[in-house]
Amino acid sequence: MKVEIKKAVTLAYTLTDTDGNILDKADANEPFMYLHGTGGVIPGLEKALDGKAVDDQLTVNLKAAEAYGDYSDKLTSDVPKTMFEGVEEKDMFVGAQFHAETDQGMQVVTVKAINEDTITIDGNHPMAGKDLNFDVTVLAVRDATEDELAHGHIHAGGHDHKHDEGDSCCGGGCGG
Repeated sequence: MKVEIKKAVTLAYTLTDTDGNILDKADANEPFMYLHGTGGVIPGLEKALDGKAVDDQLTVNLKAAEAYGDYSDKLTSDVPKTMFEGVEEKDMFVGAQFHAETDQGMQVVTVKAINEDTITIDGNHPMAGKDLNFDVTVLAVRDATEDELAHGHIHAGGHDHKHDEGDSCCGGGCGG
């Protein structure tokens, strides 16, 4: 079976930056699973995996634009410290990440600077602007279940679950 849209794909991979530093890893014991064609992986990697089969190994070198996008200064801003009222002091530091409602919907923002009255936040993905290298092995490819297709992601172990009960596979946020 080939990797194509609506297939459940299981991968082992090592992700490195251009200096060879390991940024992320998944192996056969703890693989990465996604639903092909639904944005479950970055665009350049998904394109490279099209048509691949079990046991195929590939090295994928992606420019930032094909990965998490180019870094955008427009996604940084200074916000009043009052927007973080209720956050414990120990949890407020440069590099801390928070979920925030933005014009583009809910997204993760990273604290870049803490000033006297403001906090500089950055809505860019932490790997935005970085060229990335993947060494990938396709471990499995199967037809996605109807539930997986309806929810837009893989249900690990093929479990049947109820999203309105806050299932951990997606925090109950699938709308399903």
